[in-house]
Amino acid sequence: MLKRIFLISMAVLIFVNAAEHSTYWHQRVSLFESLPNDKDEIIFLGNSITDGCEWSELFHDLRIKNRGISGDITRGVIDRLDEVLVSKPLQIFLMIGINDLARGISPDSILTNFEIIVRQIKTVSPETECLIQSLLPVNPDFGKFANHVNKANEIIEVNRKLQDFCQVENLTYIDLHSTFSIQENKLNPNFTNDGLHLTGKGYLKWKSMVERYIQ
Repeated sequence: MLKRIFLISMAVLIFVNAAEHSTYWHQRVSLFESLPNDKDEIIFLGNSITDGCEWSELFHDLRIKNRGISGDITRGVIDRLDEVLVSKPLQIFLMIGINDLARGISPDSILTNFEIIVRQIKTVSPETECLIQSLLPVNPDFGKFANHVNKANEIIEVNRKLQDFCQVENLTYIDLHSTFSIQENKLNPNFTNDGLHLTGKGYLKWKSMVERYIQ
């Protein structure tokens, strides 16, 4: 009886988790699962900010794969991490969390999910190098994404927690926030046209900051 209750509970939990994700999330995951795996893949993993770039073209490197999904959250990354790890990638560049904040998820909860992500990477693919990228700043001056661009202080708190976490876990922390910020911790308008996402110039700046870490 207890076993049956447990199985039913797990089935409900799986259904609830699946229901949390958008149709676009499921479309992208089904695509990722259909694509061939290569040796020494380098994964850029995240939300729309990652999704919006043509990474392999930007770096002229076909090993680099885009695993960004617009709207994704830390829970979404956990739920699709098996697909990311099946190829035993060489590196994972992770940026995730701004949509969590927009949903009212706390910095502490975001950090807990990062801990789950990193633990799963180390368990399933211990040779994979995981590099944690800070959350980018946001800019309310464009009048868009109201639930995102009012989170400047929470972004700084998440980034501080992530930096401390990386020190404890001996992970590389890449501080993008400082370079992309102007006064009042706003996203530099030279790199965005909506206060949240990046333009081509922004992606070129991002590339310049991470290319020295590419193996």
